Amino acid sequence: MTKLILRAMDLDGFLTGEDHDKLRVLDDKYQEAMDVFSGYDPASPGAAGARERMIGLYSELGHRMQEMLRGEPNIHVFSFETPPFIHGEASRLIAKLRDARTEQPEFVYYIQRAYELLFNMAFQGDPEAKHHILVRTPVGLPTQQYAIHKIPQVDDRTGNAVMCVMLRAALLPSMIVSKEIQEYHSEGYVTPFALFRIGRDDSRAEHDMAYVLDLKKSYFNLEMLDGKDWFFADPMNATGGSMITVVKFLKDQGVRPRSVKFFNVISAMKGCLRIARAVEDVDIYTLWMDPALNEKAYILPGVGDAGDRINGRDSHDTPRGLIQLIADYGTRISALYRSQIRSIERTVLG
Repeated sequence: MTKLILRAMDLDGFLTGEDHDKLRVLDDKYQEAMDVFSGYDPASPGAAGARERMIGLYSELGHRMQEMLRGEPNIHVFSFETPPFIHGEASRLIAKLRDARTEQPEFVYYIQRAYELLFNMAFQGDPEAKHHILVRTPVGLPTQQYAIHKIPQVDDRTGNAVMCVMLRAALLPSMIVSKEIQEYHSEGYVTPFALFRIGRDDSRAEHDMAYVLDLKKSYFNLEMLDGKDWFFADPMNATGGSMITVVKFLKDQGVRPRSVKFFNVISAMKGCLRIARAVEDVDIYTLWMDPALNEKAYILPGVGDAGDRINGRDSHDTPRGLIQLIADYGTRISALYRSQIRSIERTVLG
């Protein structure tokens, strides 16, 4: 077997009747918003009224999604679970990512900030569980200076982690999460990586989408994955199809995780519900929840193609390989995530 294919109809089989009812409610409500979009002209006399209507609809969508997720302990949304006084930071960050005028360097900067917030949300844990780090500073007068800092203790929740990377858009987010683990871990643990070349068939519509795992272009060690905490990081969780396909493949090989965590900047309700139903012992952490998908399985209102906005657009005839993709991140990114790149190199070279 060189390829594994999972189809949308298989994924929808995980959803309950109640799930489908919730999704229909959100689709109908978001259609109301799109009806307002279609007639919106910022220069028209009625612009202020249309803007207020959009604000009201988005507020209602947010409240409805929060209510729908009250009984879902495995789905964690930043603005639903954190104190209101810090919601403005996440909201402004998502607004910058959505903006079509945000160019690649700034987009990458906000993706990095998003994952810092997600990491803190997932691993804030016990406020009394701390450890100390000793730092030698550059100041040498009147004597060499040192500082002590107390940071959260995350060793027991991250020291067994493997980053499962669903190339391509997930590469940099996975490196960011691995770097956060390294910085917080008392011994600077650098996660191993498992790389899965998986993509969806964009010639298909959302209702019959196919997710294709190319095993010839994937790099992983099954023994290294067994009994570990599998961490997935993907900027967008639209349908959940790619993540479920990878987990299903690994479990079919007899490999079992200790736990599964999925980190997303923006998730669609449908993708979260599918994963929560299909993957045992999973926790989904998302900075923002969006209500709907379009017919091509893009999140609405979404950010467009997050992979292209992080990595730059590939030529159709000459798509970049892993080495070229990392090289194109530039020296600043490569230097920042040097340990992660070395770990990826070990995975690819065996």
